[in-house]
Amino acid sequence: MNSQANRGFRAEILIKHGIMNIVLVSKSMPAVVAGPCAGIVHLSSFDRCIPPVPVTLLLVFNQPIHDPVEAIKKALSQALMHYPPMAGRLASTGDDDGELHHVACTGEGVPFVGASASCALDDEATRSALLLGDLAVGYPAEYCRLSDPFLLMQVTEFSCGGFVVGVSWNHVVADAAGMAQFLRAVGELARGMPAPAVGPVRSETDGSVPRLPPLMVAAVRSQMRVETEELASLDVTIPSSLIGRIKEECAGDCTVFEAVAAVLWRCRTRAVISDAGPDDPAVAFAFPSNVRGLVGAKEGYYGNCVTMQQVQATGAAVASGDVKDLVKLIKLAKDKVSDILVVNAGDETGVVGGGRDEQQLAPPCSRYNTLIVTSWRNLGFEAVDFGRGMAARVVWKPHRTVGFVGVVCPPCKGDDGVNVVSFCVKPEHADAFVAELAALNI
Repeated sequence: MNSQANRGFRAEILIKHGIMNIVLVSKSMPAVVAGPCAGIVHLSSFDRCIPPVPVTLLLVFNQPIHDPVEAIKKALSQALMHYPPMAGRLASTGDDDGELHHVACTGEGVPFVGASASCALDDEATRSALLLGDLAVGYPAEYCRLSDPFLLMQVTEFSCGGFVVGVSWNHVVADAAGMAQFLRAVGELARGMPAPAVGPVRSETDGSVPRLPPLMVAAVRSQMRVETEELASLDVTIPSSLIGRIKEECAGDCTVFEAVAAVLWRCRTRAVISDAGPDDPAVAFAFPSNVRGLVGAKEGYYGNCVTMQQVQATGAAVASGDVKDLVKLIKLAKDKVSDILVVNAGDETGVVGGGRDEQQLAPPCSRYNTLIVTSWRNLGFEAVDFGRGMAARVVWKPHRTVGFVGVVCPPCKGDDGVNVVSFCVKPEHADAFVAELAALNI
């Protein structure tokens, strides 16, 4: 890896069970931070597109605050008064199909763990510890159960005074933008603000977001299931020089996400289809889009408001094509996002997407040949501040999830490039994937 590092490319392959966790973390017993009892909140149709899968986020702060465990625990308690669903539990209709129906704002609360780590945040071991270490409270199963809390939180203080806030949540209660809004509110309250700067809203019934047709909800949901493959965790940085070069080749008509996504799609395809046999398999690239602006969601809406869009090509076309051509394909897919959100003419119910051909939602190729890349940049995670400034790093902690996923994380202080954490290749393809990424950066 030395030659790759000299070219500005950095990658770390972190395969579970293959690296010892050398960072010792001492945890307290979980304390439940209770919330108010506030009736029920109906799930929106966007929420119902999402299966109850866990998502885990780590916020890394290298500037110490006084007693971060108690300060954040107190602020969390205050924030739950403004966000009662976060302290509630998921409920179904009671029918045989067990369809999720609403959030019961029972006030049962959020399990909160205080912890301390045996090293400083700038130790070499820290980067591995972020993805493989014991810095967040996990759910006991691959899916969140009805009895599980919507939110789990852990604050780990390191020997240098820096700390990491680990947050695991049930995707049904909020997407990444919604969780970023909630965590900003916790930070604002920790800094002494009397109330969150943005007032939270989340109900479809009050017009916060429009409704999707039931067939669309069912079609999207049917594609989502937890993978059972053993996958490699990879932590890579796509250098700014490579992103800049791609932008130049695209004559400036290219975003950072489009450049990074095209790089990941091409390199992963080369790594994965090399042993696919003589046939030219179809490969797909999929990405969720935050559509709050497109559907006119109310300011402060923190439930789910994303749609999934995808583009397909042959493996040979992706593997051998220019990156700029893949950027064009991704841009075309992005341009089509608004097509599925056109309000039916004369429809007074506010249902959107009724004119979409549901067959377009069918998966076009094998699941392993579909790469999903989502971006957490510019959603607000990087603005969370508990008293001494914003996070030095925001990172997705991978675990078995829906699809083969890469997450483009907000800027990491000290890195010249874009950080991507992925859980998108089997261990036998990890080295080839990293090699392709390094070769593209020459």
